[in-house]
Amino acid sequence: MTNFKLLTCAGVLCCLIWNGFAQQGGSDCIKANAKSCGECIQAGPNCGWCKKTDFLQEGEPTSARCDDLAALKSKGCPMEDIENPRGSKQVLENREVTNRKKGAAEKLKPEAITQIQPQKLSLHLRVGEPQTFSLKFKRAEDYPIDLYYLMDLSYSMKDDLENVKSLGTALMLEMEKITSDFRIGFGSFVEKTVMPYISTTPAKLRNPCTGDQNCTSPFSYKNVLSLTSEGNKFNELVGKQHISGNLDSPEGGFDAIMQVAVCGEQIGWRNVTRLLVFSTDAGFHFAGDGKLGGIVLPNDGKCHLENNVYTMSHYYDYPSIAHLVQKLSENNIQTIFAVTEEFQAVYKELKNLIPKSAVGTLSSNSSNVIQLIIDAYNSLSSEVILENTKLPKGVTISYKSFCKNGVNDTQEDGRKCSNISIGDEVRFEINITANECPKKEQNETIKIKPLGFTEEVEINLQFICECQCQSEGEPNSPACHAGNGTFECGACRCNEGRIGRLCECSTDEVNSEDMDAYCRRENSTEICSNNGECICGQCVCKKRENTNEVYSGKYCECDNFNCDRSNGLICGGNGICKCRVCECFPNFTGSACDCSLDTTPCMASNGQICNGRGTCECGTCNCTDPKFQGPTCEMCQTCLGVCAEHKDCVQCRAFDKGEKKETCSQECMHFNMTRVESRDKLPQPGQPDPLSHCKEKDVDDCWFYFTYSVNSNGEANVHVVETPECPSGPDIIPIVAGVVAGIVLIGLALLLIWKLLMIIHDRREFAKFEKEKMNAKWDTGENPIYKSAVTTVVNPKYEGK
Repeated sequence: MTNFKLLTCAGVLCCLIWNGFAQQGGSDCIKANAKSCGECIQAGPNCGWCKKTDFLQEGEPTSARCDDLAALKSKGCPMEDIENPRGSKQVLENREVTNRKKGAAEKLKPEAITQIQPQKLSLHLRVGEPQTFSLKFKRAEDYPIDLYYLMDLSYSMKDDLENVKSLGTALMLEMEKITSDFRIGFGSFVEKTVMPYISTTPAKLRNPCTGDQNCTSPFSYKNVLSLTSEGNKFNELVGKQHISGNLDSPEGGFDAIMQVAVCGEQIGWRNVTRLLVFSTDAGFHFAGDGKLGGIVLPNDGKCHLENNVYTMSHYYDYPSIAHLVQKLSENNIQTIFAVTEEFQAVYKELKNLIPKSAVGTLSSNSSNVIQLIIDAYNSLSSEVILENTKLPKGVTISYKSFCKNGVNDTQEDGRKCSNISIGDEVRFEINITANECPKKEQNETIKIKPLGFTEEVEINLQFICECQCQSEGEPNSPACHAGNGTFECGACRCNEGRIGRLCECSTDEVNSEDMDAYCRRENSTEICSNNGECICGQCVCKKRENTNEVYSGKYCECDNFNCDRSNGLICGGNGICKCRVCECFPNFTGSACDCSLDTTPCMASNGQICNGRGTCECGTCNCTDPKFQGPTCEMCQTCLGVCAEHKDCVQCRAFDKGEKKETCSQECMHFNMTRVESRDKLPQPGQPDPLSHCKEKDVDDCWFYFTYSVNSNGEANVHVVETPECPSGPDIIPIVAGVVAGIVLIGLALLLIWKLLMIIHDRREFAKFEKEKMNAKWDTGENPIYKSAVTTVVNPKYEGK
């Protein structure tokens, strides 16, 4: 039965949670308070408009036609009468990316090479509903390259110029390994031709260098050679260049970069990979520095080349870094800064501000410039970064990249892929969402392109801000109070000067302020308590997405869902919410009907409310004695235990001994006592009366057992085991035998230990003797006082015969 109740409660809770989610889903549609189908579909992607003519009940506002699809269907609106236009996408141009090999027989024009797919789309956007499409990018092999070499010709670059003079043919040979279609150009710069950047004395204007140096007149920027495929021509024209000079250390390179970026026709840029190599051994001037020369007009970002010379350097200030970034990006130019070691840190910071740019370390005489260009080109071309043009107001875009080796990224990193080789294909997933409709409801166009490439994806955005049924409206319809409005999408759109759900009121007869006055409570500025519409001087209360929740009252001031809650339920589930006040069911009280008047939960097992130690308040015991606690004030943590409290009385009555033996008849007659034979005969837990099992020691150190209980009549009953458990005396014989055996065993053990130690000692002494014997050295010489006992005499006459 308990499990069934738990399952029932769980089911009810799940229903309540699901209902809460459903209410939340439809709240956006209801809160929009849409007066037309167009306003409704802009409230959210899940909102629909019911155009069924008799859909609204009496007193319901027009905005009740707007709700989520499930709610409209549950209210009886057929699916064919629900306006719910959806967004879509259409690919208008989708050429496959180009697949060809270097040296192939076919020679494609640059505009015929495709590296990005698709090229053109049309998106129909509904507010809040994202449209997703996939963009593919593949680096084409043998893709044409235009490279423009922009060099600082101030005096400190004299030795560099000698090495650059042969750069054309040498670089052509290297670039042939990458592309068969390569063009190169050359430009030079020095500084603005005004003080204090150069000396304006006539002699210094003719030759700014000192001594016998033959230098050309100072200039801001010259386009020496437009882009060409003739490397020899590059060598020839560059070989004729001469060093110039200026006064300050920073150079006017930004003026030159701006002109190279915006003078596309003079430079000869094609719609191919565009590289700008900026070579210098100094820093740069930027916007604001022109004030030193009295130049205050900001750079206009336009081409001012006359006879390939920049003529407005004395008129316009240097461009800012942001201005350069904009123009370089617009013209798809990738910049390579070839600078000396001294200025590496400065240009690396500049690189971080200019997308698709690289920095290389230039040797003191530019001898490594070819390898520097090759390395920088490979670095730039191995990364693709997507950028988009300015988005219309309310439109957002997000990217997700699918790069090589399963590398995926989102947010800002979702715009780019790195380590791309020629022929590699990467993919991007792009989401575009409209969060609001444009005011003019006009189409917009945005473009997405990879930085440094001329190809782009054109996206036409068309916003769904009106319903189809609005174009089918009937002007001056009889359904709108004798032709006072246009009947569209099942509702009236009133003509000018008419108001009301059916355009039944005229603003000439009753102005809006007068009508609003009828819909306000006294001393209030809120119309219909902000819970309804004032239509022709009467409040029409809003409908909630949950049909069980209702606004009511003359001014929509009442509702049945804003009462106090308990356990997550309105009025605790024990009452009815009427005009924001709980009317409780019988046996319940309180502002949230959460106070039960039933005393059953406070009833103790002895039949007393709170064991007579407290009062029952809202179904819970409030113990009056602070010592007691528990559901029915039955526990006392600081009180003496039941067993210890009755120990002496049980001992004196059952065994006639103990501290209360003399006063037993006076102090210990408050309970009924029953003797039992053994502990098994004592009452066991499970009986109606509270029961305590006790085990205590008497004065003889014997254990006695008893139980204490109180019945419903307040009578105490004690059951005691008639025979105490006393410990038996010690057995002497085993103890003595054990002691004697222990002494004998200890003696034997000590004797064995002594013998073992003596053996070890003797063996050590013998080993020591043997060692000394082996080490002894004996003298083998004869004793000088020794005389042998044998004397040998030889017969002189003996002849040995």
